[in-house]
Amino acid sequence: MGREQESEVTARILAVVLELLAADGYNGVHLRTVASRAHVSLTRIYKLFPTRDELILVALEQWMAEHAYAEVELPVPAESVRDALTRVLRCVFEPWERNPTMLEVYHHARSGPGGQRLDQQGLAAVMPVAVDALRDLDPEYIHDLAIILTNMALALISRFATGTLEITGILPILERTVYRLTADNETASKQRTASHAEGQINASLADVSESLGQMVTRAQPPESHANRA
Repeated sequence: MGREQESEVTARILAVVLELLAADGYNGVHLRTVASRAHVSLTRIYKLFPTRDELILVALEQWMAEHAYAEVELPVPAESVRDALTRVLRCVFEPWERNPTMLEVYHHARSGPGGQRLDQQGLAAVMPVAVDALRDLDPEYIHDLAIILTNMALALISRFATGTLEITGILPILERTVYRLTADNETASKQRTASHAEGQINASLADVSESLGQMVTRAQPPESHANRA
C-alpha cells in the first residue's frame, strides 16, 4: 500500500473512532466495530496503532487540534492579560460545552497510558499566547498564575467527569478565577460595614457549604440492595 493510501486508511479509521467516542464515550470504542465501519482488518488497525489506547489518543489529539485549539490566536494589540486568558479559555472549553462526551473522553485518556501527550499538545497550542500576553509580568506571578489555572482547570474537569459539576459550570468558574487573579483583590476584600459584610459572608459560606455537600453526596457509592432492606 502506498503512503497516500495509508494516510487515507488512517483518516477513515480515526473518523470512525471519533464518531464512536462522540456517541458512546471512551468505553464505546471496540476495535472490531472500528474495523467493520472503516472497512479494514483488525491486523491493519494494529499495524497502524499498536494499542487501543494509542488509537484513541491519536483520534483525541486530532479532535483537540480541530476544535479546541484551532481558534487560539496571539493577543491583539492593547488586549489585557485578563482578556487574553479569558479568550483562550473560551476557545478551549466552549467546544467541550457543545460536546461534553469528548471532555469525559479527554479526562479518561489523560489519566491513561500516554496521557501526558495531551498536556504537551495543550501547552504547545497555548504557550505562544501565554508568553505574548504575560511577557511584561513578574516571573513569580506568572508561575503562580500558571499553577493555579492549570490545577483549577483539571479539578473542574475531574468534577465534571465524576458527575459533581455540570459542563456549563466549568467556564464561568475559570473566568471568575482569572478575574480574581488579575483584579485588585485587596480593595475588593476591604470590609464596608460590619452588618453588610457579615450578611454577605454568611451567604457566601452557605453557597460553598451547599456545593461541598453536593460533591460529597454525589461521590458516595450507590447504596446496595442489602443495605436498603
